[in-house]
Amino acid sequence: MDDNVAMRVVFSPALLCVIAAWVILGFATYFRPRPPQAREVRRGRGWAWGGALHTLSIAILWGPRPEAPGLLLSVVAILLAAVSVAVMLACQRALGRQFAFQARLVEGHRLIVAGPYRYVRHPIYTALFGLALATGLAVSRWPAIPIFAVLYVAGTVIRVRAEERLLRAEFGAEFEDYARRVPAFIPLPFHWCKL
Repeated sequence: MDDNVAMRVVFSPALLCVIAAWVILGFATYFRPRPPQAREVRRGRGWAWGGALHTLSIAILWGPRPEAPGLLLSVVAILLAAVSVAVMLACQRALGRQFAFQARLVEGHRLIVAGPYRYVRHPIYTALFGLALATGLAVSRWPAIPIFAVLYVAGTVIRVRAEERLLRAEFGAEFEDYARRVPAFIPLPFHWCKL
């Protein structure tokens, strides 16, 4: 890779916007308003393996790209990153004190069905997929994207199953009705994708 190509990759608008999206999400998550913490009453099992696969899948995307993305890929990456961050922040607001990085139930836990949860049961995973895909479009070689997708979906299946075991045990028929109406990961009109 010659120096001119390296400079275009480092300073491409898509790459800068994707990095900014990750930074904004990190700061917004770390410095979010924190309601009084509720006491944890139950924690799911097996979810950490899904988190490890998510981390690995996203790390794979941060490889060097032989050239800067074209205009169309840049626009798609920037829009996808912006929408993904907006959805993740809306999820954090909707969850409030129930927001956590692990599968758990807290005292007074409620089944959240508002905000992004009206469209998919696990919108954080959908949005994180979008932000990671935007990263792949901005900085990766193409062969990394399908590898990312397979690992990410496998991690999502593991995490969704762990979380939904807890929700089924806690909310029973209320959760079953919600699960029948709302897809797990891919919003309508792709309702066929149930996990």
